Amino acid sequence: MAIILLVSYSTLTMSTKSMLEKYIKEFLEYLEVERGRSSKTVRNYDFYLRRFADWALWPHPSKIEPEMVRKYRLYLNREIEGRDEVNLKKSTQNYHLIALRAFLRYLARRDVKSMTADKIELAKQGTRKVEFLEEDELRRIFGALQDAPGIIGKRDRAIVRTLFSTGLRVSELANLKIDNINLRRDEFTVKGKGSKHRVVFLSDDSRKAIKEYLDARHDTSPYLFVGHDRAKTSRGSMPVSPRSVQRIMEKYASAAGITKKITPHTLRHTFATDLLRNGADIRSVQSMLGHESITTTQVYTHVTDRQLRKVHKKYHGKA
Repeated sequence: MAIILLVSYSTLTMSTKSMLEKYIKEFLEYLEVERGRSSKTVRNYDFYLRRFADWALWPHPSKIEPEMVRKYRLYLNREIEGRDEVNLKKSTQNYHLIALRAFLRYLARRDVKSMTADKIELAKQGTRKVEFLEEDELRRIFGALQDAPGIIGKRDRAIVRTLFSTGLRVSELANLKIDNINLRRDEFTVKGKGSKHRVVFLSDDSRKAIKEYLDARHDTSPYLFVGHDRAKTSRGSMPVSPRSVQRIMEKYASAAGITKKITPHTLRHTFATDLLRNGADIRSVQSMLGHESITTTQVYTHVTDRQLRKVHKKYHGKA
């Protein structure tokens, strides 16, 4: 009798695991095909959901309940022996919860009985610190770039000017092709996160730097920025990698005497901060950055509110 019960329990466990695995697989396909998510996003969601499923012993969707999610959040928040990450940051914990919430919404659309997604609240996070370059620091970096010789110097000037002018992510910049750029109109379309397209604009300085660089090129590569000291393919030089752009930023920040950590993303922050400080509305900045949510863009407002500075100057220490 005991043996029969054991076999029955094993069969039930396998069937519930197969069912949840099936729904996860179909959800990931839905993200890829219908929502147009990138392969990286799909891989991340796969990892987060499988971590939850392994922890919960692959329950039937109907068994996913608030108390189970509460215990799972404790698991994510505490030090767990054997886990690769000892302490998960609040943002990382939230990525796990966002994936689970999206999966539950998908189940609801499929009329699969499970916990309501809206019952999952994200962990509160501290205010994100935004690192950006002040005007003097930016001027010093441009000065260091001006002294860079040869075609590599021309390329580096064009890269840094383009990052500051457009607010591009480093991956977006590395994937740019010459055909993407319209130097006559000073604007072009870029494909960002989630395969979403947006228009970005070139300043006079960035357009000039790109033209000077392209005029000095003699390779046949279709990419806008290439590695001139790297191996060539049958189509010409290889495109610069995000890591190469990072090294370029570090090189000229050091030459400019800037000691704080500077990354390509620092120029994206500087681009947004510069626009807001000079009176741009936050909705326009959101569009130019390619942020899906205005909440993401609002991270810049606490460093750009000049009105608060005026209030402080006018009223502080007058007694």
